[in-house]
Amino acid sequence: MEILKVSGVNKAFGGLKALNNVNLAVEEGTVHAIIGPNGAGKSTLLNCFVGRLIPDTGTVMFGDTSLIGLKAHKINQAGVSRVFQTPEIFSDLTLLENVMIPTMAKRDGEFALHAFKRLDRDAEIHDKAMHMLEDVGLAEKKDIVAASLSRGDKRRLELAMCLVQDPKLLLLDEPTAGMSRADTNNTIDLLKRIGDRGITKVVIEHDMHVVFSLADKVSVLAQGTVICEGKPQEIKGDPRVQEAYLGGAHL
Repeated sequence: MEILKVSGVNKAFGGLKALNNVNLAVEEGTVHAIIGPNGAGKSTLLNCFVGRLIPDTGTVMFGDTSLIGLKAHKINQAGVSRVFQTPEIFSDLTLLENVMIPTMAKRDGEFALHAFKRLDRDAEIHDKAMHMLEDVGLAEKKDIVAASLSRGDKRRLELAMCLVQDPKLLLLDEPTAGMSRADTNNTIDLLKRIGDRGITKVVIEHDMHVVFSLADKVSVLAQGTVICEGKPQEIKGDPRVQEAYLGGAHL
């Protein structure tokens, strides 16, 4: 069953055509990777999924809901969460506070600054946030200020902030960028465990080790067009991909 379907999407910036008739279907419960060289249109496409950009033509459907023209918070409430290339966290707050805020926002439909004072008194919010920190291996650091975390732990925290909202679709923009190999492997393991929740994931990633470790299906973008799709091993040996992605070198 398709949870995300992109049909005939075009997006241009002046004379530059960033997306050219992109068609893409993501099946529910799978990990779908989008790869391609720099400038291929990957981030532009992702931004069309979350309301940051509106395609010139085409459709982006999340189930029966069109995502085109929806505000970011409405897309989030529909069940779509995004992990950014640079972790988006509240650096001056503790880990527990970071996860409690989206927990309350999901439950109440909004989060106002005056509600921040209620966080510590809300047992339901506290317990759900703590459970999520335990899931990502950060429970022991719950009272640490988020700014002091390593890159890998900041990514874990951001994932906790997304997962606590119970998304149906998780979009990940280069989730291991800037990480050590150890942190990268830990993140791969965590994303595999997330798969046990049945969450569909779309991953943009340059690290082929990550792609081949996680993806069920891969779409390859080049010059704004999907040039190839298939299982990781099919993509790995495709000469079109090798030429577009690495100038003919083997993946």
